This record gives sequence, structure tokens and C-alpha cells, in this order.
Amino acid sequence: SDADAVFRGVPATRLTRQAACAIVRKWATVAGIREHLSPHVLRHSCATHMLVHGADLRVVQELLGHSSVRTTQVYTRVDNDLLAETYRASHPRALVTR
Repeated sequence: SDADAVFRGVPATRLTRQAACAIVRKWATVAGIREHLSPHVLRHSCATHMLVHGADLRVVQELLGHSSVRTTQVYTRVDNDLLAETYRASHPRALVTR
């Protein structure tokens, strides 16, 4: 029902996907953000940041409402700098000086 909706419009009815997109784009413009911004981009960024900062993949899967963990794995792409930094900080062979 509309009363159970997380985001509600005026009157207190469920906010449509199009309305949510319009709100995000409006405030991105006000903030001077020129890149394409949408609720999906915000959702993707949030999930990626959570995983980069140590959130469990299954927890993120549940938060995003994905039925399959394979869908959530899209967010686990890690940049090469972070990968190298993590390797140096945690792998025993990385600590060996040559």
C-alpha cells in the first residue's frame, strides 16, 4: 500500500520511478553536478562504497533486494590501485623485500 512506501509524494501516495528520477536530476543540477545522475547511479554508488569499505556481499545483496548474489557481484569490481594496496597490506609475500 502507499502507506508502506519509503518515499511518498503529494498527496501521500507512492512516489513513482519517474518522479524520483526528476527529483534527483533537479537537485543534481542545483548542486552543479554535470554528470548523468539518477536514482540507479546513487544506488550503484552506495553499494560499491559499502563493499569497498568492508560490507559483506550477502548483506548488500539483501539491502538491494537481489534474489541472486550473482546480480550483486557486479558491484564488486575493484580498481587496480585498491587491489594492489590491499595485497601489499595483507599478503605475507608482499612484505618480503628483494
